[in-house]
Order: sequence, then structure tokens, then C-alpha cells
Amino acid sequence: MSQSTVPTIIPPYLKPGDTIGITCPAGYFCLDDVQPSLEALHRWGYRTKLGTTIDGQYYTYAGTDEERLGDLQRMLDDPEVNAVLFGRGGYGTIRIIDRVDFNTFYLKPKWLCGYSDITVIHSFVQTQLHIPTLHCEMCIDLKYGSQDASADTMQRAFRGEPLSYVVNSQPLNRRGEARGILVGGNLTLLTDMVGSASDLDTDEKILFIEDVHAYLYQIDSMMWTLKRSGKLAFLAGLVVGGMTRVKKDEGDLPFGATAYEIIYDRVREYAYPVCFGFPAGHQFDNFSLRLGMTHTLKVSADSSLLEES
Repeated sequence: MSQSTVPTIIPPYLKPGDTIGITCPAGYFCLDDVQPSLEALHRWGYRTKLGTTIDGQYYTYAGTDEERLGDLQRMLDDPEVNAVLFGRGGYGTIRIIDRVDFNTFYLKPKWLCGYSDITVIHSFVQTQLHIPTLHCEMCIDLKYGSQDASADTMQRAFRGEPLSYVVNSQPLNRRGEARGILVGGNLTLLTDMVGSASDLDTDEKILFIEDVHAYLYQIDSMMWTLKRSGKLAFLAGLVVGGMTRVKKDEGDLPFGATAYEIIYDRVREYAYPVCFGFPAGHQFDNFSLRLGMTHTLKVSADSSLLEES
């Protein structure tokens, strides 16, 4: 049975009074900065449980590898925790993912919620367990506001409400319609995991990608990596989110293409629909997506529609 047809176990959606565990498997996140997100989650009707990595620090990380691994493991295994919301991204999840024990989680799955470096967890869980996860804002984002459109999609996702988005047309869009399991996340992490136990099978999938702080040549290189490893040839569709705060290439000579033009050129030869400018990623509009669940993508001359189906 191909990965595209493997049945998925959908974690229970949240109800008032449920407990959301908060941990940081990657970068340092101080206790003061987590307070606004706690207030928001409590206002939304949830209890919270802080992991030991909140305010923990080991150089740039939220603790040593062993400390971050242990904290994540406790959140996965804790029967009182109904969902895990990650504090922030940064770097470090890839250092511990292969030592996480997902046996208890598999028997009683819960929503794992975040983006950026959390792409490592999204990809591992979907590759190895075929359980959906939630690509959404994290505590570091709720620090800047919890009553905007992005936070609203997060609440809707927690409650299990249908997620459907209409996006304005972009010049490089390719029209068409597709249906498939939505996978993906941060482009840098997706390419880092090629050939590993977290390597996504993208055949017949709708692939979502986004990135931040990358040089144009790096975006070009990463897209070539996906292409050369066969990740782009048999997609059902491609959804491109924010390519934000792109760095200027070193030296005096321009690269000669924008981030979106680079991506378009790598998939030019294929026929599947492509949607640019989707409001998700390292940006203010970071709408929630249930990765690992079947979606429909419709790209027309006027707009693009991405919805669960």
C-alpha cells in the first residue's frame, strides 16, 4: 500500500478544559515571552502545562539535547496533555528526533502544533506513523497578538472546524485542480531530511513549502535538491507560502530571479496546479494547515482555493 493511501488516525480535537502542553525542542524561549500565549490559551478555554525547556537554556538551545528530548518525551507520554504546542522554532529538533519514542503517542495520538523547525516533527510523524499534525503559529507568535486572523485559524483548527482558504491570484500560478494529502513545511528542513527516516514521500501529494532568511542561491539549490531526488515530478499540486526576508546574495552580481521565479522554474515542466502567495510561514499571516490530511487545491485565473476534503 502506498503512503498516499495509508489510512490515518486523526487525533481528537480539543474541547474546553483540555490541557495543552508547551515545550521547546529547538531554540531558547524565555519564561517572560511565553506569558502572553498562556493568557491567550486560557482565554480560549484551555489549561496549560509548561515543560522544563521553557526558560531552559544551553547556548542557543532550550536545553541540552538530553533535556529537550526528555521534555518532548514527557509531553508525548503524559495522559493529561491533549495537545502539544511548541514554544518556538530555531534549530535543534533534528538532533533529537531519531531518539523520540512515539509508541505511547501512536496508541493515543494528540495534535502536535507548530512550524519552522517543527517541520522535522511533522515530517517524521507523517512518514513513520501517518498521523496528521498541525502547521500553525506557536507561542512566540502569540506573544505579538492572539486576536488576529492567524490566531483565529488556530482556534478553529484546535476545535476541529473545517479549514478552507481562498487566496488572490499570483502571476506565476498554474491553473488546475488536484486532490491529495497535504505535506510539507519549511523548505530548508525538507531538504535537510532527504534520505533520512523523516524523508517525505511526495508522490500524489499536495506539497506546501515556505522559508525565511535564505539566500536566493540557497533557494535555488534546495529546489534542485527536491527535483533531483524526485520530490517534484509526481506531485498532485504545489502550494508556496511565504519566502520571507530573503537575503541579498553575496558579491556584486545579482542572482537574476526572485524566490518565486526560482521555484516556478524548477516545476515549469510539470502539469500540476501551483499556488503562490499562500498565507503561511514566517510572516504575520500564518494560517493553520492540517498536514497529513486530504485537501483539494483549485487554482483559477482569479484565485486559488485550498480546503480539506
